[in-house]
Amino acid sequence: MKLLKDILYGVSLSAVSGDTNVMVNNVHFDSRKVEMDDVFVAIRGTLTDGHKFIQKAVDLGARAIVCEELPELMVNGVTYLQVDNCNSALAVIASNYYDNPSKNLKLVGVTGTNGKTTVTTLLYHLFKKAGFKVGLISTIKVLVDDKEYKTTHTTPDVLTINDYLSKMNLAGVEFCFMEVSSHGIHQKRAEGLHFEGAIFTNLSHDHLDYHKTFAEYRDTKKKLFDGLPKTAFALVNIDDKNGLVMLQNTKAKKYTYALKTFADYRAQILEKQFNGQLLKVDDNELWSKLIGDFNAYNLLAIYATADILGLEKMETLRLMSELENVDGRFQYYISKDKITAIVDYAHTPDALKNVLVTINALRTGNENVITVVGCGGDRDKSKRPVMGHIASEMSNQAIFTSDNPRTESPSVIIEEMEAGVEPQNVRKVLSIENRKQAIKTACKLAVANDIILVAGKGHETYQETNGVRVDFDDFKEVKEALESLKK
Repeated sequence: MKLLKDILYGVSLSAVSGDTNVMVNNVHFDSRKVEMDDVFVAIRGTLTDGHKFIQKAVDLGARAIVCEELPELMVNGVTYLQVDNCNSALAVIASNYYDNPSKNLKLVGVTGTNGKTTVTTLLYHLFKKAGFKVGLISTIKVLVDDKEYKTTHTTPDVLTINDYLSKMNLAGVEFCFMEVSSHGIHQKRAEGLHFEGAIFTNLSHDHLDYHKTFAEYRDTKKKLFDGLPKTAFALVNIDDKNGLVMLQNTKAKKYTYALKTFADYRAQILEKQFNGQLLKVDDNELWSKLIGDFNAYNLLAIYATADILGLEKMETLRLMSELENVDGRFQYYISKDKITAIVDYAHTPDALKNVLVTINALRTGNENVITVVGCGGDRDKSKRPVMGHIASEMSNQAIFTSDNPRTESPSVIIEEMEAGVEPQNVRKVLSIENRKQAIKTACKLAVANDIILVAGKGHETYQETNGVRVDFDDFKEVKEALESLKK
């Protein structure tokens, strides 16, 4: 148990009704989880308002309530704490509850539209190879040194984050690399954490269903850098014009990286092949199994971070040459018929374009590129025609299909993608709602040396429709479809 006033340290209170010198058990923002002597924080969510469940939490035995509006009925023996923002209060309470675990390791946050998972995951593997105990909080998984936990959000809630960080403290973890999404920043999930540094990868069209405008999306990302202390570092990609914006108000030590412009850390692509690329980094050559300009940026960010955190440069380059692709990020398979299938998480216009640019740069010109792509339901609708345009413009054949339709009609989503197709590209587009059938069709259309890109889901091993998830793995599906063909 914890003393209530101790876990409230640093929380700005507007009003207090009751005793803060009492012992409490757990902290929850989901009233259904509340048990005797717990603290309930009434979060205003996008779908529901926690204030509606204050009485339910009290009935279940809550000892303290944190809220933005005090209820009319206040029960004797329950402490009510009024704050301006429950999300911010929860962030501080969560850190205090777990004894501020982020201060006991070097936590590095990675934000940006694309590249977060690749950068965090490869940093984890690099530092593991260098002999450190390392933690990872990513879209795909959470790793506490060698122990794995599955995740459901890019940035977990603050209680979960601090729980994982606390586990890392117990395991002796020295470095933790964490994806920080714009949703997570906006909902204060990164507040109350002590960051050793932050990395900005890039910014492009995404999440405008949530943030409404690109400026709001950009400024939300910027808050991560605005909140860094003087002791931290801020590393940004300045080939992206938003990189310098991230640095405008930060107190942290500033570092930049780029492929095209002058920066603290620079790289040059010397050679590209399907099995890797040759880079020149700080006047040293690096052969990497990761291909594409976007991965050159990711690798440069990793190299710069390792240098800033004190790893020896030549040893870092040696270890980087051993790094493998992250699951679902330009993951490829070559069939016996010499058809190359590539599975990539590209679910934004910029990411899809980057992958297709990479593929087209590696072609001899005689192969066809067949792209299977969809757009998720209940997400930013404005990117759908853009995705449709890019896929049809940059492929010899595009097949529009379902991604995770969620509560939307798959056929309506596909129609919105079709709206972006130019008249001259209409003949190149097929629409097949069933994703399994769409992948099979792409495989049947392909001949030797052709390239199939299955985009949008990457590492995800499910498809979600109306709240129901069924097993679905793009890489498994395309591999099985190619292996079953008899050319």
